[in-house]
Amino acid sequence: MCRDSYAVGMLPDVTLADLASFVPARPALTGEPAGLGVVGMPTNLVAQASVQHLPGTLFDYDVVVRFIPVAFRLDHGDGTTQTASTGGATWAALGQAEFTPTPTSHVYEARGTYDVSVTVLYRAAVDFGTGWRPVDGFVEATTSGYDVRIVEVHTALVDRTCLENPGGPGC
Repeated sequence: MCRDSYAVGMLPDVTLADLASFVPARPALTGEPAGLGVVGMPTNLVAQASVQHLPGTLFDYDVVVRFIPVAFRLDHGDGTTQTASTGGATWAALGQAEFTPTPTSHVYEARGTYDVSVTVLYRAAVDFGTGWRPVDGFVEATTSGYDVRIVEVHTALVDRTCLENPGGPGC
């Protein structure tokens, strides 16, 4: 049975363990170019997470739990990680050319397929109808399974196209 009005002094302290039934949505993860990258050149990784408000019941009280994304921890799948305060943005949104460094890009040193993941750290707060009360610590949500295939690229200057000279270099 939920109570309609609460005295602030009577409200319980809330810990992260108390919020176990309140789970923020997993972040979205994409990359540029989509699922591909080139050895020695930046691959741009973009994670998306937003502020979430989840209503429910806690300690027999009606409550809203708010999750605010405060950090994005990217695991590049090659043994390196990076933490950023935002999930990044596309090259177009940043007004940058493709394959230029961004705050969330990564340069892979070897070809292969890498399982990239992102863990978003959320700051939690609860509202029993009396205003937001912060909860110590962070709640984490992880998305994995975004494969990035890194390839090598070799270029050559030629005097004719492959249509003009099918036996030419690279044809």
